Amino acid sequence: MSLDESKIMEELSCLREEVRRLRKALNQQAPRLSILLQRRGFKIYKKEPMECILIPTKRYLKVYYRMFHKYSFRLFLRDVIKHQHLITLEKVIRYAAPSVTRQYLNCMVAMKLIKKNEQTYSLTSGPIKSFGETLEWYVAEVFKREFASEAAWGIKFKRSGVGGDYDVIAACEGALLYVEVKSSPPKQIYDNEIAAFLDRVDDLSPEIAIFLMDTELRMKDKIVPMFEKELANRHSNANHTLRLKRELFQVQNNIFIMNAKESIIRNIETVVHWYYTKQI
Repeated sequence: MSLDESKIMEELSCLREEVRRLRKALNQQAPRLSILLQRRGFKIYKKEPMECILIPTKRYLKVYYRMFHKYSFRLFLRDVIKHQHLITLEKVIRYAAPSVTRQYLNCMVAMKLIKKNEQTYSLTSGPIKSFGETLEWYVAEVFKREFASEAAWGIKFKRSGVGGDYDVIAACEGALLYVEVKSSPPKQIYDNEIAAFLDRVDDLSPEIAIFLMDTELRMKDKIVPMFEKELANRHSNANHTLRLKRELFQVQNNIFIMNAKESIIRNIETVVHWYYTKQI
């Protein structure tokens, strides 16, 4: 890297940090998440079941969060949880090179998330029923760390109405954001899940709603048509789907469909940028 390029990267890093500082200051002046929910008639009953997720102690949390940015690590972790009682290299090697997978395993041992038993591994604690809740934790952390926003995950409301879990809800400068987080591939998503998501969006009335799938597979082939069909059944004047970039789509004005292509952070950033640009 040349001296000029190094200077540009340093300046960009400083600008990003300044943006985070300004966002944090603005969010401190904006209504808290609980207030935004209260205005809509919602009060959190339960949230963030820590016994359901796989995260290390505070000492390793920042490193673990950064590892989560890598799609290959998230796929690896999904297999670790799937085979949590008897983990072998062969069972968790599908999505990364052997050297990278061994590095992941060594990191997990160092963080005391798994323990080595001669030629196999197993979770240090547990059991963990699925990867889904840990992924929800990560998405909430993205809002906290990258957007200086208050966020909560695994939320239940004690009220009549739609019901069900709300995976991630965040407050960003007075706007309410709701994210449905799916760790399954598109082939395992069904019409009733799309309908349930849209029911919750109608009930909660967030400024932004995101249907996020942790996959790099195409959304246009199955997921987008399912949304178009369900929205057409609900609204006679349903909007046409707009591709913002790659596999990131906008439907019905404030509803977005995205996958993890490029990165979850960058895709959420695109949606947030759209919202604030729209307000100008």
